[in-house]
Amino acid sequence: MKKATAKSSELTGRQEITRRRLLGTASAAGAAGLVVGGAGGAYGYAATSGAAPLTSVGSTAVPFHGDHQAGIVEPAQATGHLIAFDLAPGAGRKGAAALLRRWSAAAEAMTAGRAPNDDNQIALDAGPSSLTVTFGFGLGFFDKTGLKDRVPENLAPIPPFSSDALDPKLSDGDLWVQIGSDDSLVAFHALRILQKEAAGTATTRWQMNGFNRAPGATERPRTPRNLMGQIDGTNNPKPTDKDFGTKVFVSGQTGNSSWMNGGSYAVVRRIRMLLDSWDHLSLDRQERVIGRRKSDGAPLSGGTESTPVDLNKINPDGSLAIPGDAHIRVAAPASNGGAAMLRRAFSYHDGYDQDGTPNAGLLFVAWQADPFNGFIKVQQKLDRADGLSRFIRHESSALFAVPGGCAPGEYVGQRLLES
Repeated sequence: MKKATAKSSELTGRQEITRRRLLGTASAAGAAGLVVGGAGGAYGYAATSGAAPLTSVGSTAVPFHGDHQAGIVEPAQATGHLIAFDLAPGAGRKGAAALLRRWSAAAEAMTAGRAPNDDNQIALDAGPSSLTVTFGFGLGFFDKTGLKDRVPENLAPIPPFSSDALDPKLSDGDLWVQIGSDDSLVAFHALRILQKEAAGTATTRWQMNGFNRAPGATERPRTPRNLMGQIDGTNNPKPTDKDFGTKVFVSGQTGNSSWMNGGSYAVVRRIRMLLDSWDHLSLDRQERVIGRRKSDGAPLSGGTESTPVDLNKINPDGSLAIPGDAHIRVAAPASNGGAAMLRRAFSYHDGYDQDGTPNAGLLFVAWQADPFNGFIKVQQKLDRADGLSRFIRHESSALFAVPGGCAPGEYVGQRLLES
């Protein structure tokens, strides 16, 4: 019970940091206190050199160290990069450990607003801007490092779904990195540094770039909208929920899987939205496909965005208020034996196909303690019954075991690689 309380306190603390970031109410002095590293950080440089203090967006830092890795419970930032790497032949366990040590040191510095080694000064004028860097391991990582006996039970191939149109070149990978920041240059800077640190040990398998609404773009913090214009994420589990930790984070593992305690599993799917087809639907039809009003995200069963969905409500004409194939009905925990996951997505747009069709959609990242009782269970239901499936296409897929966080002086994955 004490361990759960500690985790809850940490989650609450991180939420408070990000809430201050979104509200933008921190004073210059208060914002400085959020930057790990003191005078060594970008804010410290500005304060001691006579330069103007950074804004609240630039000065906000998310701690790198902790029981869990950052980039899971925090709201998704304005800019995101998802990158998968494959270990180079012969890199082995020793090379992987050295790489994770370099990556962790660089991430620790950059998330605190300090310059890492071999800095290229891309983000010289900016603070950490809520930068988070999160690391995960794919199934192939364990074979190439001689750690097959350490593969956790839940890191298994995701079963195929009838609506999949997966590109193997954009799927899977030995190592995965998620980068997020509220400043695009800060995010790219982190990406570039980590890619350079990987040279000779791992090569890029795929990379995806995403975005969200910037902090301060709305009059108050709001649930994000996706490229279909729908509010997306209303029913996400919340850190204040009593079972939040058990749904999102792994615990109670012993023996060869104990290194995953405090970690989570990330399902990564690139979901293309068939926007031309979607835009041809009437507003009423779009709302019935989702089960929510487009204007404010309220369920069609009535109320506001935060009103619990009433799946049993009947309209005066005898029809279901929430249609039988509406996305929120099919995806609801009540329709899936309580299965839930924490969605933390980015939108993407990679230009237009030759016929003018937009290559755009969602970089879907779902966090859960058990992917088979989270994403996979829900997707099996969505694959058969979701009306939204006619307007989306899953084009890439991956599952990564994301270890817990590390303490100062340690690196992410150390409990696995040095066990």
